[in-house]
Amino acid sequence: MQDQQPEAEQSQAPEQSTDQSDQQVEQPEPAASGTEELEDEIVDVEGVRAWLSDRLDWLQNQMFTLGVAIEAAILLAAIVPAAFFGPRLRKIIQSQIAPRAPYGVLRRAANAFAHIATPIALYVVLQIAVIALQAAGSSTGLISAGVSLLTAWIVIRLVTLVIRSPFWSRVAFYVVWPIAALDAFGVLDDVVRQLDSFAFPIGESEDGVQQRYSALDLVRTIIVFGVLFWGARLLNSLITGRINAIDELTVSFKALLSKILDVLLPIIALVAALQIVGFPFATLAIFGGAVGLGIGLGMQRTVSNFFAGFTLIADKSIKPGDVIEIDGAYGWVTQMNARYVSLRTRDGTAYLVPNDRFIEEGVVNWSHDDRVVRLHAPFGVAYSTKDLRGLARKVEETALTIDRVLKTPAPRCNLMEFGDSSVNFDLRFWINDPANGTKNVTSDVMMAIWDLLHELEIEIPFPQRDLHIKSTPDGVKMVSETREAALSKPREE
Repeated sequence: MQDQQPEAEQSQAPEQSTDQSDQQVEQPEPAASGTEELEDEIVDVEGVRAWLSDRLDWLQNQMFTLGVAIEAAILLAAIVPAAFFGPRLRKIIQSQIAPRAPYGVLRRAANAFAHIATPIALYVVLQIAVIALQAAGSSTGLISAGVSLLTAWIVIRLVTLVIRSPFWSRVAFYVVWPIAALDAFGVLDDVVRQLDSFAFPIGESEDGVQQRYSALDLVRTIIVFGVLFWGARLLNSLITGRINAIDELTVSFKALLSKILDVLLPIIALVAALQIVGFPFATLAIFGGAVGLGIGLGMQRTVSNFFAGFTLIADKSIKPGDVIEIDGAYGWVTQMNARYVSLRTRDGTAYLVPNDRFIEEGVVNWSHDDRVVRLHAPFGVAYSTKDLRGLARKVEETALTIDRVLKTPAPRCNLMEFGDSSVNFDLRFWINDPANGTKNVTSDVMMAIWDLLHELEIEIPFPQRDLHIKSTPDGVKMVSETREAALSKPREE
C-alpha cells in the first residue's frame, strides 16, 4: 500500500500538471476568439472561401472537362469548312440572286449577304455541330455561346450594310450585342427577371386586376417600335414611289397622300408595338386625356402647321414645282412636309417656310394657274425725240431678240406719261419659265433697249429744271456787269 501510494501520487501529479498546462494554453482563447469574431463581422472569410472553392470546383467540373475540350476543338475546326464554302456562297449570291433583286433595299440586302458569306457559312456549320452534339447527349454550352456572339455580329453587320444609317447602326450595336453577350454568359434570364421586377402600377382593369408596366415592357416596346417604325418607313417609300408613278394623279394629290402616310404609318407602328407588348389602353382613359390636353397646348403651333399643310394641298394654293415669292424670298417649291414648305431660291439655298405663314400672310404664286407671266422694263427718253411711235415699235422688236421673251403674247411698249425730265415708256413682255428667274431676263431686255437707244442716238435725259429769274438785287447786278466787262476786255500780254 505504501509502495502504491507514491505511484498514485505520481500519477495524479502529471494529471495536475497537464491540467495546469491546458489552463495555461487556454488562457489567451478569449482574445483570439474576439479577433476572429471581429474579422467575421468585417469580412465573411468562410463565405469567401466557400465561394472561391465553388468557383474552382465549377471550373474543374465544367471547363476543364473532355466535353469542353471537344467543343473548343469543334470551334477551331469549323473555320475550315466555313472558309471553304464561304467564297462559293458569295459567288452564288453575286451571280444568281443579287442581279435578280430589284434596286433598293432588296438589292442592298443581297449584296450584304454576299459580303458576309463566310460568317454565315461558319454559323451554319456551328448550328450543325450543336445539333449533332445534342443528339449525342454531349454538352453544347461553349459552342452555343459562340453561336450567340456570331449571330449578334451578323445582325449588326447586316443592319450596317442594308440600312446605311448611323443611327440604326448604333442602335443595333448597343442593343443586339449586349443581349448576345448576356445570353452567351448565361445571365440573360437573370437580367430579364430583374427588369421585370422594376414596375409601376398604371391602374386597374375592368375585372379589378392591378395593371403594371415594367422596365422590361418598356425595353420590349422600344425594340418592337423600332422594328415596326423601320418597316413603316420602308413601306412608306414603296407606296410613295408607286403613287408618284401614276400619271393620272395631280401633283397636289400625290403630295397629300404622301403627307398622310408620313403621319399615319408611324402612329400605326406605335399603337401596334404597344398592342404587341400587351399595354392596357383601357386603364389610361383619364390619364391619357390629361396628357393629350397638355401635349395639344404645348404643340399648338406644330399642330397648326400640320393642318395648314393639309389645307394648302387640299385647296391647291401652292404645290410642288410652283414658283412663289414670300417675304422677299423668290424660288420654287421643292417639298411640302408636315410642318414646313421647302422653297429653293435662285441662290441655291433652301428657304423653309412654316405652313401657317402661307395662310396668315399670303403668298405670291407666279405659276398658280399658268406659268406664263408678264414682266416690265420701264425707261425714259428726251423730249427732243420726234418719232415716239417708231421708237415703241423698234423697242418691241428688240425685246423679241431675247430668247426667253415670248412672241405670243407679243411684247407691248406703252407710253406711260410725260414726266418732268423725260417721256416715260414701259415695255411689257411675257415669259413662261419663271423658275429660271425674272430679274435676269429683265436685265437682258433693258440691256437691249440701252443698245438700241444709243444706236438711234436718242438721249436718256437726267433730271433737269428750267430756272427763270424775274428780278435780282443790286449787288448781284454789279457782280454780273463786272464779270461781263472783264470777259469783253482784251487780255493784256
